[in-house]
Amino acid sequence: MKLILASASARRAEILQNAGISFEALSTNVDESPWRGESVEAMVLRLAEAKARAAVGSVCSLQETAIVIGADTVVDLDGGALGKPASARVAREMLRRLSGRMHRVVTGLAVIRVPDGETRLELESTQVRFATLTDQEIDEYAATDEPLDKAGAYAIQGIAGRYVERIEGCYFNVVGLPLARLHRILKDLGWQPNASRA
Repeated sequence: MKLILASASARRAEILQNAGISFEALSTNVDESPWRGESVEAMVLRLAEAKARAAVGSVCSLQETAIVIGADTVVDLDGGALGKPASARVAREMLRRLSGRMHRVVTGLAVIRVPDGETRLELESTQVRFATLTDQEIDEYAATDEPLDKAGAYAIQGIAGRYVERIEGCYFNVVGLPLARLHRILKDLGWQPNASRA
C-alpha cells in the first residue's frame, strides 16, 4: 500500500526514512493562518486535514489503495501558538519567551485512506522544558538561521538540543511527526510494515 506524505518537510521525511517506512512526498499549498478564537488543538487538526485533503485531491485518480498523511505542528506557550518565525528578530523574541520555561509541542495528524476516504484525526502533545538562555545564546542561535523554518523557532534535533533540559512525551512529535502514534494509525488502516520497508 502506497504512503503519501503531504509535506515538503525534510524533518518529517527523515523520521519516516529512519523508521524504514517508504513513502512519496507531495508538497501542498495550504494557508496556515490561524482563525480568530481558534484553539491550538483545533488549528493543528484543521491544518493537518487540509494538507491531507489537498494531497488526496492530487492522487484521487490512483487505481490502487493509498494512505495520505497530513501533519501540522506548533509550539503552544500559555495557550498561544508559536509558528515559524518570519525573521531572526521574531525568532529571538520567541526564544526569549521560551527561555527557562515549559511549553507544549502539539501536532495534529490527519491520515486518509484512498479511495474509500476512511479518515483518522488525532492529536499528540509533548511537554518541553527549555533552559534559561542568555541574550548572547539567543543572538548566536538566531544567527544560525536554524530557527527560521521551525515552529517555536528551534529544532530539538539540531543546535537547540543543547537548550532542552527535558521532555515529557514523544520526542519525534517535537521534531514534527509523532512516529508511534502514526504507526498505530497506519496499521489500523491496513498498512503492512514489511511491504513498505525501504
